[in-house]
Amino acid sequence: MANAEIIVVGAGVSGIGAAIRLRQEGYQDILVLERAPEVGGTWRENTYPGCACDVPSSLYSYSFAPNPRWSRVFAEQREIHDYLRTMVRRHGIGPSLRHGVEVREARWDDGERRWHLETNDGPYSAPVLVLATGPWRRPRRPEVPGLTDFDGPVVHTARWDSSVRLTGRRIAVIGGGASAVQLVPAIQGQAAEMHVFQRTAHWLLPKPDHGLPGRLRAPGAQRVLRAAQYRVQEGLGYAFRHPRLVRPVEAAARAHLRRAVRDPGLRRALTPDYRLGCKRLLTSSTYYPALSRPHVRLHPTALAEVDGNRLIGADGSEAEADVIVLATGFHIGELPLARSVHGTHGRTLQESWDGDDGPQAYLGTSVSGFPNLFLLLGPNVLTGSTSTLTVVEGQLAHLTAALAHLRTADKAALDVRPAVQARFNAAVQDALSTTVYNSGGCSSYYLGPSGRNTFCWPWSTGHLLHHLNHFDPNAYTWTAPGPTPVRPVNEEEITA
Repeated sequence: MANAEIIVVGAGVSGIGAAIRLRQEGYQDILVLERAPEVGGTWRENTYPGCACDVPSSLYSYSFAPNPRWSRVFAEQREIHDYLRTMVRRHGIGPSLRHGVEVREARWDDGERRWHLETNDGPYSAPVLVLATGPWRRPRRPEVPGLTDFDGPVVHTARWDSSVRLTGRRIAVIGGGASAVQLVPAIQGQAAEMHVFQRTAHWLLPKPDHGLPGRLRAPGAQRVLRAAQYRVQEGLGYAFRHPRLVRPVEAAARAHLRRAVRDPGLRRALTPDYRLGCKRLLTSSTYYPALSRPHVRLHPTALAEVDGNRLIGADGSEAEADVIVLATGFHIGELPLARSVHGTHGRTLQESWDGDDGPQAYLGTSVSGFPNLFLLLGPNVLTGSTSTLTVVEGQLAHLTAALAHLRTADKAALDVRPAVQARFNAAVQDALSTTVYNSGGCSSYYLGPSGRNTFCWPWSTGHLLHHLNHFDPNAYTWTAPGPTPVRPVNEEEITA
């Protein structure tokens, strides 16, 4: 059995950040388990043409490591992946990495106060478990009759196959969201014909992307840019929390559409019928012109059926294709290991989340009944305007404060109190009710099957970081070391 003080599952943006921060805090006995042969997470797996970040580059880096190599305002996939690999080398994370290790099960042992993991590489064990698997892991494939019998290649953007020939072929793109907005302009020039099946129109703003001159790549300039762009993103987030304020942004998006698309029928098909921000806001200056090309046709409908090489939309429209590209996103609302992580009494995370309420956590990080388990990018900590790295760094501050309390108080385990978690989530849901995420009149991945929002944070990023950076030991029960479980320590007994 491989033992460690802390095990991190996943070596993407969150897992790499966790390993770096933990080492900075003096924790050396760390293992990072990654099922893939190299690091990178979503930036390793998403290699489709046009793949890039829709958050400005200066915000999409760790605050302690501005990247002087960004070539553009919005970094492309390759650059981000290179940045993450550089972080691993620079901070000496390599010896902690275990590639090709897939976690099959994790169980908390009350007696030993440890997590025991079963993997394809044998057993692992640690007192502290950090799940950094992220919400962009399992691609969503639509269940369309006949799709599996399609005559040609079917490729998902998240599992791109560069060996599939596109030049001179009829290409059907299914989806009109973030990946489609990047992919369509990148490959339409190769296609003899292109058909885009769009179930729902998205709000789209122009993307101010251009090369970064050398003077703006220096660390100091990057910090200034980061601060300025953070304020812009927060301003947008404020509007999302006060829906009437999104109207000027909607006007800008409509003006962008009018300038880029002259055909009135196409403009109508591309005009959303819900409030901006209800779904993920997209940015592109090339998507509308690509859809206006004579060999590209937009089908404003869901794909209903595939018959041989014939695609049939829900509105009866048809297209013939040689290649189908699924730009249909991910199963955002699920944690990949939820069915395999067993807490106290053997209950899984998924079982604790079953029901109308769906996934819940305290500050998106701790789940009652799962001692010494920390989620990164868990439920209700993201928005349509916040950089994930900003959130991750806040959660890591919370994690390291929790571990410091374990050490100074000489305790073996902490577990968020059920009442604290319940009050927190009730406040989150109450605050979300008036935001554009909930009241904007659309169906989005922000909302679970019951209509409950399990994705978004309803307040400012500053408010989130304040809570994450001010660790409250009274929110947890604390367990002393010992061969058998002992009663939780009362608030009055907690050593702050």
